[in-house]
Amino acid sequence: MKSRQAGVLLHPTSLPNTHGRAGQLNEEAWRFLEWMQRAGLCLWQMLPLTEPHEDLSPYQAVSAFALNPALLPDRWQDSIEPEALAAYLQSPPHWLDDYALFKTIRQSQKLASWRHWPHELKMREPQALAAFAAEHAEAILQLKTEQFALQTLWHKFKVDANRKGIELFGDMPIFVAYDSADVWANSQQFKLDEEHNPTVVTGVPPDYFSETGQRWGNPHYNWAVMQADGFAWWRKRVAAALELFDLVRIDHFRGMEASWEIDASEATAINGHWVKTPGEALLQALQADFADEQGRLPLVAEDLGIITPEVVALKQKFGLPGMSVLQFGFNGLPDNPHSLAEQVENSVAYTGTHDNDTTLGWYESLDEGAKQWIWQQLQPLAMLHLAKAGLPESMPWLLIDAALHSVAERVIVPMQDWLALDGEHRMNVPGTPDGNWRWQFDWSQLSSGLATKIHSLLEQAKRL
Repeated sequence: MKSRQAGVLLHPTSLPNTHGRAGQLNEEAWRFLEWMQRAGLCLWQMLPLTEPHEDLSPYQAVSAFALNPALLPDRWQDSIEPEALAAYLQSPPHWLDDYALFKTIRQSQKLASWRHWPHELKMREPQALAAFAAEHAEAILQLKTEQFALQTLWHKFKVDANRKGIELFGDMPIFVAYDSADVWANSQQFKLDEEHNPTVVTGVPPDYFSETGQRWGNPHYNWAVMQADGFAWWRKRVAAALELFDLVRIDHFRGMEASWEIDASEATAINGHWVKTPGEALLQALQADFADEQGRLPLVAEDLGIITPEVVALKQKFGLPGMSVLQFGFNGLPDNPHSLAEQVENSVAYTGTHDNDTTLGWYESLDEGAKQWIWQQLQPLAMLHLAKAGLPESMPWLLIDAALHSVAERVIVPMQDWLALDGEHRMNVPGTPDGNWRWQFDWSQLSSGLATKIHSLLEQAKRL
C-alpha cells in the first residue's frame, strides 16, 4: 500500500449504462478504471456486490456469497468457455449449490420469504429438495452458470485494476438477511426456533436520533456454535470477499464487541439488550488466515456512531483502520473524531458516505451562520490548492481538499462529490423505503479536464 492513498466511492450499478439499466461490468467499468488512473485515484470503494432483494439495498442480500447477476453485461454468454465451466461445476464454491437451489425455490414461490415455503422445503427435507432439484435442473444450472461468468469476469476486472495501480475496496455487512440462502442452509449457525424462525433480531437501542431505536430484523448469529467450529462460516465468507477485493470494510463493526438483541416478537428496539460477541476470538482466527507479514488484516472497521471504549480497544488491538466522515465534523463539540483537528493516520477519511447527502447538498441545507463558520475554517486552507488545480473555491472542493490534506492514510470521496453534484443525486436516504440505490452518473457530468485537476489536488496533498 502507498502511505497516502485517495479514491472514490462508487457502486458498479452507478456506472453509466446506455441500455437504460443499472451499471454493469461492461466497457464502462473498464473506462472508469482508465479515468481513475488519469486522475491518480488508486482506491475504488464499492457497496456489497451481493444480490439484493427487491428493494435493491445491497445490505440485505439473497446470499452473502453470490454476486449480483444484474452486473452481467449483455451477451455475457458468448464469453463462456465450456471446459472452464465444467471444471467450475465439478468443483464448485461451497455455497453454490445452496444458493442456486434457494433462489430457484424462491422464484417458484413468487419471491416469498422461505419462512412461508412448503414445510418440507423450508425445513430442507432431503427427498423434497432432491425432487425439486431434479424438476428444476435447467433453472438451477442457469444460476450456477451466471455465477461462474460473474466470478470469471470479476477476476479479469480485478487483475486489470491492480495492473493500473488501483486497489478494489469492498464492503461486508456484519449481519445477513433472514431471507437468504445463508440462513436457510445454515440454520444451526443462527438463533432460530424449531421452525427455523428467528428468536431474536438485530438492531440498535434508542438514542438521540430515535426514541424507539432501530429494529433491523436480521437474525443473530449463534456465536457459541460458530466459535465451536472455529468460525468456519466467517472464515469462508472473508476468504470469498478477499478473492474479490484488496481491502474490505466490516459494516457495523460495533457488533464485533457486542450486539443489540431484540426479541423477535417486539415491534421496536426499545426492549433489547446488549449481548457480548466473541469478536476477539473471531479476529484472531481471521488474523491467522489473512494477515500480511506485518500481521495486518486487510480490513477496515466501520466505527461510526456511538462507540464504546471496548470497541475502540478491539479495533486497536488488531490495528484496524476506523472511519471518519468530515460532514460530521462541524458540530463544535470537543473530541469530535470527525473534525479536522481529530483526524488520525490509521483511518479512512470520507467527505460523506452512501448514507449521507452529497457534500454540496449537505452544505446547501445548512443555515447561513453554519455555512459561514464552515467556510471560515476551510477556505483559507484550500484557497491556494484549488487555485493551482484550476478548481473553484466552493463546495464540495473545500471539503475534498481538507480531506486530502488530512493525516488520514486513506481518503475516499463519493463520485457525486468529485462531480460536485447536489442533493438530488444522493445514493440512499436511511429510513426511507423508496427511490434509493438507483443513482447513476453520466460521462457528460465530467467537466473537461476533471481528471487532470484531481491529479493536481492529489499531487499537492502527496497522495500520488
